[in-house]
Amino acid sequence: MPLLLLKDLPRYECLLESAKDFPDLDPSAAEAYLHLLRAGDDAFGVSQRNLDAHGISQGRFCVLMLLWRSVHLPATASPGAKPCGDGPRTPAELAEGANVTRATMTGLIDTLERDSFVKREPDPVDRRMMSVRLTAKAERFLQDFLPGHFRTTAQIMTTLSESERKTLVRLLTKISTQAAEMVGGPATVAAAPCLNAL
Repeated sequence: MPLLLLKDLPRYECLLESAKDFPDLDPSAAEAYLHLLRAGDDAFGVSQRNLDAHGISQGRFCVLMLLWRSVHLPATASPGAKPCGDGPRTPAELAEGANVTRATMTGLIDTLERDSFVKREPDPVDRRMMSVRLTAKAERFLQDFLPGHFRTTAQIMTTLSESERKTLVRLLTKISTQAAEMVGGPATVAAAPCLNAL
């Protein structure tokens, strides 16, 4: 479901007029906020169409990417940086990484297992726990899907220079931090494990 249900965004001049009746309305804040939601919806729509064309949901793709990261991204990183690899393997870790409930994650894993994309097995470190791993079918799917997915992501962002992209990330991080403080939780923007935003 879209974040913004408006077809046309109000012009800045209209927001200025509305601020006369509603003194708490900050026209520039409202304009930036509405454009943020619209851009998010538009970018998400492109990603969603791509996933739909390949018969996979955002949630299932997120789980596949969390598991793929565990296997394919190097565990070593530059000094002071967080490692890229060593991602979640257990259902509880996957739920934490995807920021969903354990029940939701169980449902996602169930459907992925039904479609032979993942397999549950005893955890190699703690045999009392279950671990989830990608199957060869999932590996083939991701090897086929990811190049086009990453090209689509790059195409969306080609309108911005490298410098503008870094500025955008910095600004969005500030917004996420502020929003998290307003609801009393930690910001979730930094180093998001799901690469579906890529």
